[in-house]
Parts: sequence; C-alpha cells; structure tokens
Amino acid sequence: MELLINLASWLLILGGSAFLLTGAIGMIRLPDMFSRMHGAGIIDTMGTTMLVLGMMLQAGLTMVSIKLFMILLFLMFTSPTTTHALARAALDAGLKPLVDDDGTDAKELALMKELEEERERLSKT
Repeated sequence: MELLINLASWLLILGGSAFLLTGAIGMIRLPDMFSRMHGAGIIDTMGTTMLVLGMMLQAGLTMVSIKLFMILLFLMFTSPTTTHALARAALDAGLKPLVDDDGTDAKELALMKELEEERERLSKT
C-alpha cells in the first residue's frame, strides 16, 4: 500500500512540475498580458494543486497535510480573484487584447447582412 501512495505522490509531483514548467514557458513566450495570464492560471490551478496533493500524500494524515490543505484552499479562492481583478484593471486602463484579425469578422458580418436581407425579402412575399 505504501508503494502505491508513493507512486501516486510522485506522479502528482512530476505532473505538477510539468504544468509549472509549461506555464512558465507560456508566460515568457506568449505575446500579450491577457495571454500571459492564461499561463499564470495554469501555474496556479493545475501545477500548484498537483504539487500540494503530492506533498499531502507524502506527509500522510498529519498536521502538515492539514496545513497544506489550508494553503491549497487559500490558493483556490485567491488565484481566480486576482487574475480577474488584474484583467479588469488592464481593460479599464485601456489595454486591448491582441487579436489575430484574419478578416473572418468582416466575412461573418457580410454573411449575416446577406441573411438578414434574404429574410426581409422572403417576409415581404
């Protein structure tokens, strides 16, 4: 049984480390602040959660695992709130998200206009 707990613990720790590494690379490579916040969200939610759960399995049912759970609970409440507040402050300050405009929006608007005209034409007959 101890071997299974150790195996699960190390899988969680390694998985959490992979998420942390992926999020850190994302924070460096992504082009704008809003995209980078996605990388930070990966780090906060999946990476940290998996690491703390792996440490809880290593600690067993002790006071340490209760403290780790309290830290995890705190992170789960504060991380989304912080990310939302940061994004709202950036939008209020006038920062616009980077959008890859390939003309699809103009095509969709033209198609919607055609459909509306077709509806009006059919409703008149």
